[in-house]
Amino acid sequence: MARNDSRVYVGNLPPDIRTRDIEDLFYRFGKIVFVDLKNRKGPPFAFVEFEDPRDAEDAVRQRDGYNYDGYTLRVEFPRGSGMSRFRGGRGGRGGPPSRRSENRVLVSGLPPTGSWQDLKDHMREAGDVCYADVFKDGTGVVEFLRREDMKYAVRKLDDTKFRSHEGDVSYIRVKEDSRGRSRSRSRSASQKRSRGSPRYSPMRSRSQSFSRSRSPY
Repeated sequence: MARNDSRVYVGNLPPDIRTRDIEDLFYRFGKIVFVDLKNRKGPPFAFVEFEDPRDAEDAVRQRDGYNYDGYTLRVEFPRGSGMSRFRGGRGGRGGPPSRRSENRVLVSGLPPTGSWQDLKDHMREAGDVCYADVFKDGTGVVEFLRREDMKYAVRKLDDTKFRSHEGDVSYIRVKEDSRGRSRSRSRSASQKRSRGSPRYSPMRSRSQSFSRSRSPY
């Protein structure tokens, strides 16, 4: 990805905004490389650059249109970046990341205020999270890019203390969702059979045609 894919533009800021205030607004989405605040001439605006482009996507989803001290923030990718046409993932703006993986864990015991972003942040200790979502019954699902990260999450993050962005604390359970992989294997096997079966019918047709051509009758 291009460098600009990790950077977001932040506009419609209050006149007395400070760099520290902007860091407080965006730190929960991931590691911030730097904040460039422009507030000497005209209305203030800023650029926030993250280490991971996926964190920039999350920041746009969660902070564009956010009410901060009476000001409705404008958060978007700068023009000319590869993500300037970015839109929200599944569920639209505010929804969880849209990339999917077979390396999935099921989480239970989440507090009522736990968000998908809170869950994503918690599970990042195990590796690269590509998808996270939570449900009203206190359960959630997390998908990792790599299988070894998923296995690590089951070993190390099961029965760990989880804290929501509102400060609620609970101990969560984490287990592998084996059904996802079995569904994937059955689809793969079905595709292999469907691709392999046509190979035999042309051979039979050619064999029958050859036999008829050699027959004197």
